[in-house]
Amino acid sequence: MVAVHDVTKRYGGTTVLDRVSLSVRAGEVRALLGENGAGKSTLIKILSGVVRADGGEVQVEGRRVALERPADAVAHGIATLHQELSIVPGLSVAENIVLGHPYPTRWGRVRWRELDRRAGAMLELLGQSLPLRADAATLSPVGKTMTAIARALSHEARLLILDEPTAALTDQETNQLFATMARLRDQGVAILYVSHRLDEVMQVCDTYTVLRNGVGVAEGSLAQVSLSEIINAMAGRDVDSSADRGQGDHGEVVLAASVLTGRRVQDVTFDLRAGEVLGVAGLAGAGRSELLRMIAGAQRIRAGGLTVDGRRYAPASITEAQRCGVVLVPQERRHEGLMPDTVERNANVTTLARHTVGGVLVRRQQSRRHAGELVSAMQVRHQSLGQQVLTLSGGNQQKVVLGKFLALEPRVLLLDEPTRGVDVATKAEIFQLVRRRTADGMAAIVVSSELAELLAWCDRVMVLVDGRHVATLDPATTSEDHLLHACYGRVNP
Repeated sequence: MVAVHDVTKRYGGTTVLDRVSLSVRAGEVRALLGENGAGKSTLIKILSGVVRADGGEVQVEGRRVALERPADAVAHGIATLHQELSIVPGLSVAENIVLGHPYPTRWGRVRWRELDRRAGAMLELLGQSLPLRADAATLSPVGKTMTAIARALSHEARLLILDEPTAALTDQETNQLFATMARLRDQGVAILYVSHRLDEVMQVCDTYTVLRNGVGVAEGSLAQVSLSEIINAMAGRDVDSSADRGQGDHGEVVLAASVLTGRRVQDVTFDLRAGEVLGVAGLAGAGRSELLRMIAGAQRIRAGGLTVDGRRYAPASITEAQRCGVVLVPQERRHEGLMPDTVERNANVTTLARHTVGGVLVRRQQSRRHAGELVSAMQVRHQSLGQQVLTLSGGNQQKVVLGKFLALEPRVLLLDEPTRGVDVATKAEIFQLVRRRTADGMAAIVVSSELAELLAWCDRVMVLVDGRHVATLDPATTSEDHLLHACYGRVNP
């Protein structure tokens, strides 16, 4: 259906794609895999018409095509659903589905019933039913995803590119998406599936292509390869993802919460010791992120109290919390953790006073030195300190976010979904970095939807159900199934 041959892309002196080739057949789901910075996003942008290749060609049904702008890709049946979905708030679900098409009109007036009929027909192909007149911004994450897929079908998509489609979905919503993908595959749609969740890849994809440092290094049938072989192909080495929970001899209590209550969180009590990593598990809406926001001063505490090192702690803002040594790494890195600016400015923004005179004049040499040391320590793949940070891969963006907050040398580090959209090797790097800091006395709380990660890396796992603390489990004696049962309120299944 769609093939790329010897595609090359350079930015300055850096080659990000080097003669990459792959093809996707009708009714095939091909996984595009690789570490952060491997070139996946650049290849997707070329297929989407967002950037132009410097060499090679793209073919659709055997014919060479020129993809010079996004409209060209759409015209040739290539539709891309980026991780940040292009849903237009304020427009109805039906209007979002027909976006890019002329509205049906009569005598200059929109025929709303006809518009709804066309949009409904696209949803019917997916086996979906959504409120067509509702504001698309009010939909659940999976509803927004289905709306975007329906829009792609309205443009007669032959190739559907899904970029981390399950990053914001619950397990039930993920299964709903997979059922829709199977339906599309049966209809002959080709799918290019990009995900760092390799268990999902093994479940829903037929074939795979692995990129490493901009080069295609492996491809074939997933039925004939093991998970460890794929991971090693991505990394170019054996990946050590083994956990180190420390020795269990944690220090004094650093942070204590007593009957903490917010909008969702109810009467949560716990303590956190120096050198400890405390995991927080729960279903979507259980109050995990709200708990971190209250501790970090980003959300008002309605009742209960906190102490840090035995002293009363009631931050009125994130800045005040940071002064007390409590730092939050937010879940939405693009919207809450980064500025649309250079790598250097993002790396230095939390420690700006150290690099300025009177808070106004930047000491350029010192600024560059600090940013360079930070990105080097975090092993960020980048072209230069002047590169726009949002052009980095997701994993490298996350490293910049984590690095700038660690530069504050926190007493307590709060991590909200720190490995979302991050490859296997980078996940291990992030947790190992956190572990090195906790070995020096820092304490950390990690919220994650990846139950296996919580069990592998945390010293204890606190379970929230409907905002309440129902259990604290020992990862050494807890299985993933047991933890999942606890998240559903069945502490002793």
